[in-house]
Amino acid sequence: MAQPPHILHRLQRLGVAPSDVDERFIRGGGPGGQKINKTSSTVWLRHKPTGVEVRCQDERSQASNRERAWEQLCARLEALARMAQSAARQEKERQRRRVRQKSRGQKARMIEAKRHRASIKASRGRPESD
Repeated sequence: MAQPPHILHRLQRLGVAPSDVDERFIRGGGPGGQKINKTSSTVWLRHKPTGVEVRCQDERSQASNRERAWEQLCARLEALARMAQSAARQEKERQRRRVRQKSRGQKARMIEAKRHRASIKASRGRPESD
């Protein structure tokens, strides 16, 4: 079955091929009686590369559930992509902070702390033997 154009556009923006997604129609569960037990209106989608799964049985119609499931899958994949971008940006910023030059004030404080520590160590002296 073909996806609506807005879903295809979202998938294309994410770089996801519809063939990477397993789609199954299964019988739902919960309240609904005979109708829910007889029809396979629940839609289950799984994106193979990432393992993201979506299951939708909000409506009685298989077509409505299918569209909602694809929208939910797109939303989860977009969130995953945003998290990956954010992590990459944070790592880049962490690396930049780690290798940047220290300011003059930082250098002066560091040298003063070293001198202070050295004076404390110098005043210790060796233990005297009897």
